[in-house]
Amino acid sequence: MWLRGFEEHLSRLNVVMESNRALTWIVFLLVAFGWSSAKVEEENPEFWRSQARKTLQSTLDRKINNNVAKNILFFLGDGMGITTYTAARILKGQLQNQTGEETVMTMDTFPSVGLAKTYSVDFQIPDSAATGTAYLCGVKTNLNTVGVSAAARNGVCKSQKGNEVTSILKWAKDAGKSVGIVTTTRVQHATPAAAYAHSASRTWYSDADMPAAAVKDGCTDIASQLLKNTDIDVIIGGGRKYMTPRGTKDPEYPRHFSSRGKRKDGRNLIDEWQSLKTGKVARYVWNKTDFDAVDPETTDYLMALFEPGDLHFEAERDPSMDPSIVETTEKAIRILRRNPNGFFLLVEGGRIDQAHHAGRASMALHETVAFDYAIAKGLELTKEQETLTVVMADHSHTVTLNGYPFRGHSILGKSPVWGTDMLPYTTLMYGNGPGHKIINGTRPDIRKVNTKNKDYVQLSAVPTESATHSGEDVVVLARGPMAHLFQGVREQNFIAHAMAYAACVGADLRHCHGQTDPPLAHTTFSNNYSGAREAGGSAARLGSLLAALLALTVLM
Repeated sequence: MWLRGFEEHLSRLNVVMESNRALTWIVFLLVAFGWSSAKVEEENPEFWRSQARKTLQSTLDRKINNNVAKNILFFLGDGMGITTYTAARILKGQLQNQTGEETVMTMDTFPSVGLAKTYSVDFQIPDSAATGTAYLCGVKTNLNTVGVSAAARNGVCKSQKGNEVTSILKWAKDAGKSVGIVTTTRVQHATPAAAYAHSASRTWYSDADMPAAAVKDGCTDIASQLLKNTDIDVIIGGGRKYMTPRGTKDPEYPRHFSSRGKRKDGRNLIDEWQSLKTGKVARYVWNKTDFDAVDPETTDYLMALFEPGDLHFEAERDPSMDPSIVETTEKAIRILRRNPNGFFLLVEGGRIDQAHHAGRASMALHETVAFDYAIAKGLELTKEQETLTVVMADHSHTVTLNGYPFRGHSILGKSPVWGTDMLPYTTLMYGNGPGHKIINGTRPDIRKVNTKNKDYVQLSAVPTESATHSGEDVVVLARGPMAHLFQGVREQNFIAHAMAYAACVGADLRHCHGQTDPPLAHTTFSNNYSGAREAGGSAARLGSLLAALLALTVLM
């Protein structure tokens, strides 16, 4: 027994001392002995040459679509960075009993690909509020603020007055199109809120979430702005509790105190929404049975709020109570496409981000796979010649894809090459987050742990209560009219302007008339901008400090 222990000790020392050389030899041996799931045809060079020829020809045959986009179908994967995108592709294939790496996601079929820079005006790494304002309103702004310019200060109500900016959803509505929002979060959350609200704080979901000073200064909560600011035809997601008076029992969870209404002003915004639609066929539903009964061919307006807060993760969703993102996307499109002028629809896979914040990679990838299926449904229900479809992420996360796993190895599994501490690690890990579990300088032994479980929390390098975002560029994918506009590396706020130009909505209507010359009018902003900075003075510096402190605590 002692000899065996001594041998293990010597082995551990050798690995530590010669880690790089050992790693090289291990990988060499694995490859040499054919420990691979590669298909036989992939060993033939002609397989790859033929594949490349077909791809090349399809690229050469592609014609630029210069049509005016009747519809805009905008899919936003919240937190769907490049690593998430790649890992979800592998998982999608593996769920279909394939090796996974070669799987073609629906997103992969989009011909135009670009990158967007995600930083906000005040932070190198952004949150979903600042990014949402950028790609929907066309203006970069500060962390934690929605629908306002960077002249507004985080949490300071007075600073948002006069600094409101509108979104492409409103531009589309003003142009006579139908508009909608579908999300897997609460409909008052940062991404959907940026489409219709103006708020110095993304967390002012209801009036109960607002400080007394903000209410006194005349600011209104995000839920109330959902009814007031823009006439939105389809609203689907969660967030019931922000719409009803404090103490109102939730229809699905009547015994859950945390699910009850939150509003202090006594307003029932659901009832008010229905009253505003007098003379129209307007349906409010909160469960799948009633949702399925909604006839899209005869429905003018739909508000579907399936949870008091955010929706359940796809892996935990009760299909008898809550529809999938595929089903909600389909219903929204079928209602909106009845408008002969076309539509704008925002579809957010919002819980990709929230799973990453919790360090639950499995849950995040399953959310991304469901999101990709929703994109497929969107393409199925629309025509490429008249519908501009854009898919992108708002920001990335600190998740990494690492190690030397075999081809076809479970993306949620462990690398076959262990660390120098003679302990295994998972292919997916986080730079920071709740998964930091080093005790007395030692990582936990996960040899007997099922890392594929939906509740498994991946290890992280730095202990934080919630994993943070990361700041690398995010992918932008497009197909349909003017999809080529999205190629290249762009500022994130460019996205809104490119979509608007393609559809002839908003201020730049040159595309309607076949023009490409720069418009005669131009905007001067230097005086106002500098004035706002000067007027801010010490308040601006204080606002930046408060923003920094808030970034450490708010869930982005």
